Amino acid sequence: MSKIHGKMKDKEKEAEMKLFVEGQTQILVSTTVIEVGVNVPNASVMVILDAQRFGLSQLHQLRGRVGRGAEQSYCILVTSQKLTAETRKRIDIMCDTNDGFEIAEADLKLRGPGDLEGTQQSGIAFDLKIADIARDGQLVQLARDEAKKIIDNDPTCSKSEYNLLWNRLKELRKANINWAAIS
Repeated sequence: MSKIHGKMKDKEKEAEMKLFVEGQTQILVSTTVIEVGVNVPNASVMVILDAQRFGLSQLHQLRGRVGRGAEQSYCILVTSQKLTAETRKRIDIMCDTNDGFEIAEADLKLRGPGDLEGTQQSGIAFDLKIADIARDGQLVQLARDEAKKIIDNDPTCSKSEYNLLWNRLKELRKANINWAAIS
């Protein structure tokens, strides 16, 4: 059996991974350090303990570590017995689809888009009066593209042709936000 966790040195992790990849060990026990970038085609079963503690994106990334080869693969999600309604929805989504786009859309609907200006990764931190990001993705993208053109044309927010826009944004936000710095 091999084991990998985040407190191990890179060389130790590589040695354990090599044993597993070469088939010298049949079982790999790991923390989420294996979430991205691990490609072991012969890995065919993954058990995720306390799956209710992970978000949809992370569960999808973890599940993607198995099923890369020709063999049938399985991802077993183990949860506590008592789940909230939202957690049950997340687990059901993972069981219903392998489509990353569907999972991302469901995650957006469940958690909200997060804070465009800060670090909050979920929840609706701003109030869209008309658009729904999940439903109106193309319209939101068009608005984003137009906003980027304006910012590219006026990175200092000082051109008189955009005064109405900049003044309205300042009024709405009660702060001078450098929208160009938002990625």
